[in-house]
Amino acid sequence: MGANDIRFTDFLASVIHDMKNSLNMQIDGLEQVAAECRSAGNEVLCERLGPLIYEASRMDFNLIQLLSVYKIDNSIYPMDVSEQPVREVIEEAIVQNTSMMALRGIRIEVECAPDEYWYFDRDLIKGVLVNALNNAYKYTRDRIRVVGRVDGEFLEIRVEDNGSGYPPGMLRDGISQNRRSNFTTGSTGLGFYFSSLVARMHANSGRRGELAIENGGAYGGSCFVVRLP
Repeated sequence: MGANDIRFTDFLASVIHDMKNSLNMQIDGLEQVAAECRSAGNEVLCERLGPLIYEASRMDFNLIQLLSVYKIDNSIYPMDVSEQPVREVIEEAIVQNTSMMALRGIRIEVECAPDEYWYFDRDLIKGVLVNALNNAYKYTRDRIRVVGRVDGEFLEIRVEDNGSGYPPGMLRDGISQNRRSNFTTGSTGLGFYFSSLVARMHANSGRRGELAIENGGAYGGSCFVVRLP
């Protein structure tokens, strides 16, 4: 490799970053149009814009996940585990999804004590929550519940919805299999891979973070659960 050559992964990371910037401009434009439609009382067009904003936001977040995985894989991610206000981090993740949730009339409830604190990397865990909310958007009918609580020696954060729940095959296969690409459904498994990676990066006294999916919760739908030691 010559002095001016770069690795393909470095080149790909640069391209992804450029794509993400362009996509952000498109999302901003769509949200401005949606706001104008609401002001004009055009609810039909607002409803049509909702899925477009969701898909654009989902792709933008996928690119962020790819860049994060690239940095982690190359040992250049600035991991910063420090004491964090759990409810505040949850609310920051929700704010990133406010526009698309509102367009579908989805109500989000938070159950977490304001004085609940835990040690974790704020940006990474917020990314896991944004991913979970994106999944809940897809499964829910109209309600999402985010719970943050200490359970023994772990912080447990749950994202629950009132949809029909995860398909039996996803529950049977578990997180490890759902991290794989599925050419039948078109799923890349990136969201589960990223979230599992982030959970495992959090370790304390020989215990590592873990990820789980289940059905039930307060609404009887799907539940995305991350537990941090």
